[in-house]
Amino acid sequence: MPQARCIAMIAHDQKKDDLCAFAGSHEARLSAFTLVATGTTGGRIQQACPKLTVRRMKSGPLGGDQQIGAMIATGEIDALVFFVDPLTAMPHDVDVKALTRLAIVYDLPMALNRATADRLLRTMEPGE
Repeated sequence: MPQARCIAMIAHDQKKDDLCAFAGSHEARLSAFTLVATGTTGGRIQQACPKLTVRRMKSGPLGGDQQIGAMIATGEIDALVFFVDPLTAMPHDVDVKALTRLAIVYDLPMALNRATADRLLRTMEPGE
């Protein structure tokens, strides 16, 4: 049996509700994938979608962004859904830029907003 493809899910504070709404509207489809998320975001997704299993990393500012970045570098992540808030300054902006850079370097499909995430999820197959 092929291993499920892995989607990393991250959201800035002002976008966590949007990411939870996205997960809720795609809960059945997302359940076919392996999901990883930064700590707080993962907890919020699990509360909103109790049927989903989410592997939670540390909170973004505490190293969760770097943990997911390492998973991108080792080929463990197949797509990144990162709901970015462009209107709020981020104290760990350097980590956010590093994560985005890794997704670009490793040619990883990346969605930064709901419209792109919807399209990305529609095109992905759960298995390899």
